[in-house]
Amino acid sequence: MNERAANRLFDGINVVVLAICVLLCLAPFIHILAISLSSNRAVTSGEVSLLPVEFDLQAYRSVFSDMTMIRSLGFTVLLTVLSTALCMLMTVAAAYPLTKKALKGRRFVMVVILITMFFSGGIIPEYILVKNLHLLNTIWALVLPGLISPFYLIILISFLNGIPESLEEAAEMDGATPLGTLLRVVLPLSLPVLATLSLFYAVGRWNGFQDTLLYINKPELYPLQLKLYQLVQNNMITDLTVNEGPGAVRAAPESLKAASVMFATVPILLVYPWLQRYFVSGVMLGAVKG
Repeated sequence: MNERAANRLFDGINVVVLAICVLLCLAPFIHILAISLSSNRAVTSGEVSLLPVEFDLQAYRSVFSDMTMIRSLGFTVLLTVLSTALCMLMTVAAAYPLTKKALKGRRFVMVVILITMFFSGGIIPEYILVKNLHLLNTIWALVLPGLISPFYLIILISFLNGIPESLEEAAEMDGATPLGTLLRVVLPLSLPVLATLSLFYAVGRWNGFQDTLLYINKPELYPLQLKLYQLVQNNMITDLTVNEGPGAVRAAPESLKAASVMFATVPILLVYPWLQRYFVSGVMLGAVKG
């Protein structure tokens, strides 16, 4: 077998293996989608696999008619946008000075950041801190404790260290202030890594619900993932199936769960196509320059 044929065989094996991996990753998602679009009888009888059986939108009608779900969606969007913006602001503000070798105490600060990646104060001290700051039952209890991720901070520092110092020196010679250099030179060159970290922060906040369990007991401040958690864990089918009248057709609990999962998953998935080119290049540049 010559080298060209060997390369084709290797590429073919890679395609097959990757296709199998993609199918394995998509199969659960497709199964949930099929359940959400199937009839009550098909779901309860276990006939649904990867394709809808007796196509029915009753579960989605129930989900979209529940105003608590719509309110949770709106609050989750607001929480995700606010948290991502503040996290990126604080991460950039911390990373840029730490790229300057002339900064006194730079090594000590980096060691402290590394320590926080492996050790934390624990849930109880964090709860006491949030309580003493009077942040319980506020949106800030979900935003402020996680403003900076040490891991993402190190990624950004690694990327910024790869930007030639000559560019910043040229900007300073033209009269730019350090803030002006950051805004006009450094950040435009860092769009790939900024978009990537923004996506990481947004997905992490969108999927988070544990901090809500600790700090929030007001239903109007429940994010979508907590509503989904309650639905799946406690089989909570409150406003979705009651008060519809004695002759109403009610969706099966499993189809309601599946529809709620899709309702909570699709919005964040729609963000990926917009950031895909930045996401790929940002991850690769961070890996090379690190």
